Parts: sequence; C-alpha cells; structure tokens
Amino acid sequence: AIFERLVYAMINEGARILEEGIALRSSDIDLIWVNGYGWPAYEGGPMFYADRVGIGRVATSLQAMADTTGDESLRPAPLLLRLAQGGGRFSQIDEA
Repeated sequence: AIFERLVYAMINEGARILEEGIALRSSDIDLIWVNGYGWPAYEGGPMFYADRVGIGRVATSLQAMADTTGDESLRPAPLLLRLAQGGGRFSQIDEA
C-alpha cells in the first residue's frame, strides 16, 4: 500500500508530463529516474513498471486512493485513463 501510494503517484505525474509535451517518450522519464534519482536500473523506471503491472491496475488504485483521501492530485491523469480504457501501454506511445 505504501509502495503503491508513492510509485503510482510518480506514474501519474509522468503521465501528466507526457500529456503536456514536457517529455516526448515514457522512456525519457524512466531514464531520468534511473540515471538521475537512482531508481534500480533492473526495474526499468516507473513508466516501465506501470506497463509491467498494468495501466488499468494503476488507474484503479489511484482512483481509489483519491476517493479515500480526497487528494485530487491522485486522480488518474487523462492519458492514464485513456490507456487504461483501451488496454494500452506507455511503450506504445514511445513507438508512435
């Protein structure tokens, strides 16, 4: 629960950064986390992690956390919701 609260919030912010065009690819965000913040390289970064556990799971958990805490920053980003609804992955955005 603590891990999800921390990492899923990072993933959500990453989705916002992609949506706003601040980063071009989710892999760019992962590179920053691995090389700049010490995220374990073998884990691939938060966006890679989201693809691995499932975007739908991340979005559902974030929604539940937002509903429980009232913290609007935990509401899933629109990009995250679109990917979840379509069964998409961040890596698909990178390929486009």
